[in-house]
Amino acid sequence: MNEPIQILIADDHTLFRDGLRALLGSLPDTAVIGKAADGAEAIAQAEKLQPDVILMDIQMPGVNGIEATRQIVQTSPHIGVIVVTMFEDDDSVFAAMRAGARGYVLKGADQEEMLRTIRAVARGEALFGPLIAARLQSFFARSKRQATAGAFPELTERERELLELIAQGYSNADIGRKLTISIKTVRNHVSNIFSKLQVVDRAQAIIRAREAGLGR
Repeated sequence: MNEPIQILIADDHTLFRDGLRALLGSLPDTAVIGKAADGAEAIAQAEKLQPDVILMDIQMPGVNGIEATRQIVQTSPHIGVIVVTMFEDDDSVFAAMRAGARGYVLKGADQEEMLRTIRAVARGEALFGPLIAARLQSFFARSKRQATAGAFPELTERERELLELIAQGYSNADIGRKLTISIKTVRNHVSNIFSKLQVVDRAQAIIRAREAGLGR
């Protein structure tokens, strides 16, 4: 039988900490080997105990969970840190990822999700849960929209929309049908796009568009 996953719980809420300890202590493949009530204690305990996984709260007195994660991962990169928090805003998610956390679980998550994340991180994987994955997808989609909106400021919004479709390989006829505009209107827009981008044909326009992140 494999050794149980050795876990350190860092959370300043005693009730939550004790609840997790009871749950994980009752399972054959997990063992809680230590606890910490603040970030500084988490850093010291991580160095001393060298757990496989740390369950890290973000909001703790003194050194917060993000800074504690950063320091622990720098000195002991083999330790997998899972942020366990009530906060699901983009800033918290990305701060945790930048600090080196390999998992992010909301405190409202069910027991199965928590255990799945612990086991995955102990195997060296990264797992951020379905809610967080959805937020990441939304963030990157929003970032792409913002990036493409900033590309080619000389184009109108409609012209950028057409350029996106050109970059995806749509013909003028396809674009006309998709946007419910006449083929003549499409040709006028395409002509304006070529002129503003200073390109001579569709291939050059596609290259410029793809370089700016459109059409992917």
